[in-house]
Amino acid sequence: MSFRLSLAAALALSLTAGVAMAAPEKVSGPGHDPACFAPWNDEIGYFQWEKRDGPHKIAVVNGFVGNTWRIQMIQTAKAFVEQPEIASQIEEFKAVSTGTDVAAQLGAIEDFINQGYDAIVTIAVSPEGFDRVIRLADRNGVVLVPFDNVLDTDKVMQVNEDQLEMGRMYGRWLLEQLGDKREGKILEVRGLPGNSVDRDRHLGFREVFEPEGTWDIVQVVGNWDDGTAQKVTADAIAVHGKFDAVVVQGGSTGTVRAMLDAGHDMVPIAGEAENGFRKLLAEHSDNGLKGISIGQSPGMVAIAIKAALAALDGNVMPQLISVPIPFAKYDELEAGKNFWPDLTDNFFTVNEFPPCGVNITAREIMAKDAENTQ
Repeated sequence: MSFRLSLAAALALSLTAGVAMAAPEKVSGPGHDPACFAPWNDEIGYFQWEKRDGPHKIAVVNGFVGNTWRIQMIQTAKAFVEQPEIASQIEEFKAVSTGTDVAAQLGAIEDFINQGYDAIVTIAVSPEGFDRVIRLADRNGVVLVPFDNVLDTDKVMQVNEDQLEMGRMYGRWLLEQLGDKREGKILEVRGLPGNSVDRDRHLGFREVFEPEGTWDIVQVVGNWDDGTAQKVTADAIAVHGKFDAVVVQGGSTGTVRAMLDAGHDMVPIAGEAENGFRKLLAEHSDNGLKGISIGQSPGMVAIAIKAALAALDGNVMPQLISVPIPFAKYDELEAGKNFWPDLTDNFFTVNEFPPCGVNITAREIMAKDAENTQ
């Protein structure tokens, strides 16, 4: 009899746990704090997880860490979770980088789920192949939040800037600068192959730019890294000669330095929000260097963590959260406001999000390292 009671009690406990830890419900909007967690568009659906009592165990599972953006992202995450309001909600925080292998990243996410982590924030190595870990997260009631390089799915809550639109912004600005010129040679310095960000920026740029002229577009891979971008830009100039305009997804400082070293004409450049790029634009704009610096902030990791915590509180959340795209043109740069002469070239300049109450200072960020904390 006691055995039967014990078995019944165990079954009841199992069923109770199953109810408490389940996939999010699809619900109607509006969502929580729309000024911060803005839905991507009117067609986006909404999720709601069961409220889980904190404090919580949170992990960041990065992939590639071989460029300064990813390093600063990890530093920013570590700084953000130490801010008093956030620290009070977190019991344990881990950050790991697994490299470019999809299986390694999936394995790390599974491991954190199996360890009982409440939420996992990730930059996906690939936009595909995550179905298994999504199902595992749902079975365990874990909030999985891809950001930056997002997944081609609507099964998880995701945070990103509109990468297609960023590519379109590159294209529109370059066409504006080229005036009536509708033919010539363009250098396109792409990012890390296989990532959705690289793909979408490329597609957005080509969508706007290609129909508006007869262009010879030379494409090279810069891995969003200054050193790599400088080398491939130098090689492209050596092989192809002069370009009429340049678009560079990341590693913009390196691309400009390669052009200066080669004595290349000052041509319009659409690039990222690296501090070094903005310093070079400010320094050489009087000599004809014109550029637009469009930011994909490493601070987006803070919005992803904040969204995960809001979801764990049982709030209604958009399936896809849109972060505004910050930018500055060469004639809008102000030292101490949107670039910093006393900071390193590798520092990414946009790390505050007023609608979300997020402001991580350069001092806080640079005090952290990018080492795994697993």
